[in-house]
Amino acid sequence: MHAAALRRTARLFLLGIMLLLAACSSLQLAYNHGDTLLYWWLDGYVDLESDQKPWVRQDIDEFFQWHRKTELRDYAQVLQTARRQLQGTPTEADLLGDYEDIRERTRLLLLKALPQLAELARSLRPQQIAQIEKKFASNNDTFRHKNMKGDREHQLAFRYDKAMDQFELWFGNFSREQEAAIRQASDARPLDNALWLDQRMRRQRAILALLRQVQRDKLGQEATMTLIRTLIDDSFARRDQGDRKDFFEVYDQDTAQLVLTVIQLATPAQKAHALKRMQGWIDDCNTLAAQAR
Repeated sequence: MHAAALRRTARLFLLGIMLLLAACSSLQLAYNHGDTLLYWWLDGYVDLESDQKPWVRQDIDEFFQWHRKTELRDYAQVLQTARRQLQGTPTEADLLGDYEDIRERTRLLLLKALPQLAELARSLRPQQIAQIEKKFASNNDTFRHKNMKGDREHQLAFRYDKAMDQFELWFGNFSREQEAAIRQASDARPLDNALWLDQRMRRQRAILALLRQVQRDKLGQEATMTLIRTLIDDSFARRDQGDRKDFFEVYDQDTAQLVLTVIQLATPAQKAHALKRMQGWIDDCNTLAAQAR
């Protein structure tokens, strides 16, 4: 699996399958179909050929088996910690620490898949790399259409609506007074969609350059794994370096404040809604782990 695919997989697990598949009421249902969903998603990027499909499916299946056996009970503990924080009085430092923990878990998950990432990178044909490039361009057009449409006020409103979709999934419905306070906290975050787009495009160019280098130089497995490891590490470090560091630090802090605002505004019934949902996910993680082969 290439880096973009496994990055998406990690987010699927660590940030919550339930947020990406909001129509599914059960985490177990989403997770049990995750291998198929990931295969379809990857095929949409690469347009897998007949000789690649069997071993790609096997790699994904083995990855999910490993994940179910070794990671899910740990995720249940992460959710337990978040549940305790919600029951108490979490701080900005707590939320930023949770975010860094998720980032590190994502990085380690990608590194676990280095052999599979390298295997797929070495198997790609030039036309498949061109297909990935076209898919990236299409995704960027979608990003522009959704996030950069209209004036600043329109973009702030769109960003707020996306955040509210997630908050309502956790807490249920909010009153108009609550919504107004949440909107104010959402708008306090710095807005620079052009920077986010450029960040995406830098990562995409790095992936494409790596794939073309692997094909051009006919690199072996170890050399390809080394390149992918460097790409992963650079991708996670880039937010913390250079002239963009201040923007991302402020954005992360203001996002933590947004989440704290929601928690502080939540009624006992809304908190109970969130706690019940989190406990359901904890139970699902433990049940799925118990089903490991």
